[in-house]
Amino acid sequence: MSPTRLKRLQAAGWKTSSVKGFLRLSDEEAVLVELRLSLADAVKASRQKRRLSQNGLAQRMGSSQSRVAKMESGDPSVSLDLIFRAFFASGGTRQELQRAFGAKEKLAA
Repeated sequence: MSPTRLKRLQAAGWKTSSVKGFLRLSDEEAVLVELRLSLADAVKASRQKRRLSQNGLAQRMGSSQSRVAKMESGDPSVSLDLIFRAFFASGGTRQELQRAFGAKEKLAA
């Protein structure tokens, strides 16, 4: 949200909070959510970089297109193991994974 809009809402009496505060997440839970979302974004970026469809990635993994869509959206019903499998099945490298996690850490700092 833009700082201007945030100030306008606060001036009108609205209370603002972070997702962490709103959901009352512990520090550990907030980090896990951030890592899961970073990994989901990395899966999608890797798939698109290699011009794979969700269906194509699903076939490589022996999964379904709808499961790949859930992975890419960060659905909590998808295990981290499966998301990592999807990332590497899409052709993702360890270096790309490190960059994906490192980019989020720099933004959070």
